[in-house]
Amino acid sequence: MMNVLKIYSAPLQGFTEAVWRNVHSTVFGGVDVYCTPFLRYEHGEIRSKDVRDVKHESNNVENLLPQIIAATPDEMHPLMELLANEGYRNVDLNMGCSFPLQARKKHGAGLLPHPDMVAELMKATTGYPDFTFSVKMRLGWESKDEWRALMPILNDTPLSHITVHPRLGIEQYKKAADIEAFAEFYAACKHPVIYNGDILTLEDIRRIESEFPQLKGIMIGCGLLANPALGIEYRDGRELTDRELCRLVQQMHDAMFCELSQRLQGSTQFLTKMKPYWEYLLPSLPKRLRKPILKATTIEKYQSAVTEAFKGDW
Repeated sequence: MMNVLKIYSAPLQGFTEAVWRNVHSTVFGGVDVYCTPFLRYEHGEIRSKDVRDVKHESNNVENLLPQIIAATPDEMHPLMELLANEGYRNVDLNMGCSFPLQARKKHGAGLLPHPDMVAELMKATTGYPDFTFSVKMRLGWESKDEWRALMPILNDTPLSHITVHPRLGIEQYKKAADIEAFAEFYAACKHPVIYNGDILTLEDIRRIESEFPQLKGIMIGCGLLANPALGIEYRDGRELTDRELCRLVQQMHDAMFCELSQRLQGSTQFLTKMKPYWEYLLPSLPKRLRKPILKATTIEKYQSAVTEAFKGDW
């Protein structure tokens, strides 16, 4: 009998924050673990916005996995202190972020060419015996073989799992995910492995599930922004119709609209937050309906354009 995979929501900066997570879990569900966008320690502090995002009073989801990004144990410590004070006991270490501003600081995927620094970070995890650690990473920064030098270090570190996005840091999200390289990582890793990358449809989940039957789970990022029902489609074994999906997306959108319009001041803040979701949401939505949403300059114009989109006559 095939293993039933756990579905993880990927940590996407600017998108999968508390409001999105809370509303998604209520309207859709089907996600076993929601991973927060990474916490970072910079200029002697943690951004207040990031602190609020991991506060328990901000979150309604049951299974929340906070993620941190750090190059050294010194950067790691204040982040761990915050999470300990908030009562967390699981944390994910980001070694996959490909944004150049982070990578230049040897954060995220920029850490992968430096096994000595990775070893120090893994060693530092032993200083937090009350925590369970996991890692999210890429194959490497410039070479798809960089992970090989890291594998003995990772295999010797007690980790609950490793999530692998099989691309290079310098590729960001370009080119296709390297399934052959992922298969080699999968075979060499002693820890449970989660696959991440290019999961856009139920068929994509089934293909990875079939090819790698011992996977612990699949992490979905942009695919879940485009189709928030992917988790329940996998759970229930069927794709939703366009009309079913549109109805649920409207519920989710309206709940987010209500929540964010109370928090954000004026059209500019609100539209800056909401419009980027429509770069991904409902990929079958015709361009003639999507364009007015993305071009809206006031909340009133935005609402009118969204109402047209949700009429469902497409």
